[in-house]
Amino acid sequence: MRLLICLLVLISTSLYGQKSKTYTLRTIAFYNCENLFDTVNDSLTFDDDRTPEGSYHWTRERYLQKVENLSKVISQIGAETSKTSPDIVGLCEVENLDVLEDLVQHPNLLDKDYGIIHFDSPDARGIDVALLYKKSAFIPSSFKSHRLLLFDEMSERKYTRDQLVVGGTMDGEEIHFIVNHWPSRRGGAAKSSPLRVRAALLNKRIIDSIQELDLDAKIISMGDLNDDPIDDSLKKILKTKGKKRQLDSLSLFNPMEAMFKKGIGSLAYQDKWNLFDQIFMTSNLVTENRTTLSLWKAGIFAPQFIRTDEGRFKGYPLRTYSGGSYTAGYSDHFPAYLFLLKEVE
Repeated sequence: MRLLICLLVLISTSLYGQKSKTYTLRTIAFYNCENLFDTVNDSLTFDDDRTPEGSYHWTRERYLQKVENLSKVISQIGAETSKTSPDIVGLCEVENLDVLEDLVQHPNLLDKDYGIIHFDSPDARGIDVALLYKKSAFIPSSFKSHRLLLFDEMSERKYTRDQLVVGGTMDGEEIHFIVNHWPSRRGGAAKSSPLRVRAALLNKRIIDSIQELDLDAKIISMGDLNDDPIDDSLKKILKTKGKKRQLDSLSLFNPMEAMFKKGIGSLAYQDKWNLFDQIFMTSNLVTENRTTLSLWKAGIFAPQFIRTDEGRFKGYPLRTYSGGSYTAGYSDHFPAYLFLLKEVE
């Protein structure tokens, strides 16, 4: 008999004989995998460092350890509450479909029956974004990879990651997911900011195009944005709001903004925490009406086992390499996640 993976959470409202209500709980997560490369040298990309002969001595054993580590993290995101792994997982810094298949087929995730949606991006290093989905929770009906065209001051093309858009049905409702990995801060935050503004503009065009077809479309955008929730790409281009009372029907709500202002981060650099890993959404997902899919709460998944436990970087994400030395860690980012609730009739 097949196990129904959908989690039913009983939230009691029984006061003086009132009926309790039952809800379906869905977990949406995003994780930067920090260079999930296989060991094969791809002649079309700059992946030479991540090969057995490369500077990182990326062997089969290290690759398999990386897959085991990442699958362990994914299996536990939000599980303290949900008692299962996420229903939707956006990923970035994955090299190809092969590494994704190894990931979902690892014993930590195999029984979750994840489907994969992935396109090769033109990124110079060969890293892509992807979406994992539990086949029991989400039925995809459309998917498209949107190219981000960037040029330097000499009009030379700068190759970067696409933005992945997936539409489908969850708990009887149509919902869209966008997976992002915006340009890095290489060269400095200020100098590289225009590149992320371009990425935000593409994200806005995608959202607008979905809403042109359906003004009430439910959309969740997630990714490593290489910007904090208060930066221009979010606040001026996408016009995200950090407080529910600020929302109107056209607003985008970013629950990570309040978290960032409390000092919560998903990665650290030079003793400063940033919250680059974010999940934001259309305002119709931010409602007290639980008869429809709605946001319950969001967070950063940072248990002790994925943190550095000593030394100068104590408390930082436990990464795969530190200072060029292999540390057998997980990623240089913590995952972001949120919970959606829907009342069961």
